[in-house]
Amino acid sequence: MKRVITYGTFDLLHSGHINILRRAKEQGDYLIVAISTDEFNALKGKKAYYTFEQRKMILEAIRYVDLVIPENTWEQKIEDVQKYDVDVFVMGDDWEGKFDFLKEYCEVVYLPRTVGISTTKIKKDLKEVAGKK
Repeated sequence: MKRVITYGTFDLLHSGHINILRRAKEQGDYLIVAISTDEFNALKGKKAYYTFEQRKMILEAIRYVDLVIPENTWEQKIEDVQKYDVDVFVMGDDWEGKFDFLKEYCEVVYLPRTVGISTTKIKKDLKEVAGKK
């Protein structure tokens, strides 16, 4: 069985998220998704709309996802790859090169992002709409 892992916050789920999850799953047989905990997001200066538990529940309902685990630190990736016997690490190409250190442990694949959609864009658009009321 070929195991794949990807990481993210996965807040305000949108078509770009579904695309990367689908394409990540196509890289193997079993997809593990590590999602940033609320505490880790706070350390990164981010705040998700949905809590960790809500985002976990949403991701677990997606057919491409086999397992959801918490991402607590930047440094846990090597440990996760080893612990879950991962064959392929997948991230969006906006992270290209940043995780090449994992090539010592598994294949590293950077997939193109879906053009025109992002959680940041959704939040910006919602603020603009709210400001017009």
